[in-house]
Amino acid sequence: GQRIIGVDNFLTGKRSNLDFIIKLSEDSRNAEFEFHEIDVARFGSLDNLTEIDYVLHQAALGSVPRSIKNPLDTHVNNVDSFFNVLLFSATANIKRLVYASSSSVYGDSRDLPKSEGNEGSLLSPYAATKAINEIYAEAFSKTFELETIGLRYFNVFGPRQDPDGQYAAVIPKWIKSAYEGKPVNIFGDGETTRDFCYVKNAVQANLVSALSTNDDAINQCFNVACGSQITLCQLADAIGNELMKVNPEIAVQKFFKDFRSGDIRHSLADITKASNYLGYRPSHDFFDGLSETIEDFIKNV
Repeated sequence: GQRIIGVDNFLTGKRSNLDFIIKLSEDSRNAEFEFHEIDVARFGSLDNLTEIDYVLHQAALGSVPRSIKNPLDTHVNNVDSFFNVLLFSATANIKRLVYASSSSVYGDSRDLPKSEGNEGSLLSPYAATKAINEIYAEAFSKTFELETIGLRYFNVFGPRQDPDGQYAAVIPKWIKSAYEGKPVNIFGDGETTRDFCYVKNAVQANLVSALSTNDDAINQCFNVACGSQITLCQLADAIGNELMKVNPEIAVQKFFKDFRSGDIRHSLADITKASNYLGYRPSHDFFDGLSETIEDFIKNV
């Protein structure tokens, strides 16, 4: 019973990723989906979109290493685009803007778990763009009375995530490498930790944020994760264990490389605030999500 408008420029995504939602819309009498190929970094590109209640802004150029190599592209796609979405939302009578922030805003903070309000010094241009997003959101909420909610994602993964390219995320990249019998590259000693968050948890966080009736949640930022920690070596082993269910001969080969500049050493989220304010409850833990992700990869390989 909803009208959904999708906007993307396919800088990092693929048009084929939308096939399932297009088919869902065509098969349903009550759901409507329309898509516009738009670069939101271009000023005024959203002006022709009308009758919108909620904006869920996920578009960004990810990857800490990419932001260090090419900070200008990261700024344009993460800051300029977000500013344009904010400006559109403030002038188009949008009820609420939910936007993607990042765990990278915690920077060099050694506190574990990471909790909102205890941020450290930023370690990369990518982290800086996300911190700027949060500052701009706060300014627009006060100046234009725009309701905003920021979601600090912790290493989101799931089906349809691109395994190819220099800046591919670790989980899809390692799944493909292990499946093809190639070694997985581990930066550092393998004891670096992450709080990997399955994409369905991120979807849930967006929906509860958009529809929350808790006034105390408005104009706040929230961690979106599982609240659990896994090392990179454990991640490689978990991928190997799942793939062995398909092919017992698969064995993950670990290849250790130097630590990368800008990488956070340990990451673990405190999701208490999101739970208390939004009612966020992860539907999938890491292993549930990994199983579904590998199942989808095998199905489409």
